[in-house]
Amino acid sequence: MADTDIDTIEGRVIEALPSTLFRVDTGNGKIMLSYLGGKMRIHKIKVLVGDKVLVQVDPYGGKGRIIKRI
Repeated sequence: MADTDIDTIEGRVIEALPSTLFRVDTGNGKIMLSYLGGKMRIHKIKVLVGDKVLVQVDPYGGKGRIIKRI
């Protein structure tokens, strides 16, 4: 899959859950369950409630993957 096929959106973390899961508000009234991407785990980048993040949206409408903290 090419990088151009992946949709990314900006959101804000509203709740931190166990196992590095987060609830992210996308701003258009939708709340998405998201998990940390691999590079964020490897480099131990902390994500806290209230942070702005960049989320890759799953094409099937499931979880999103947090790929960047803004």
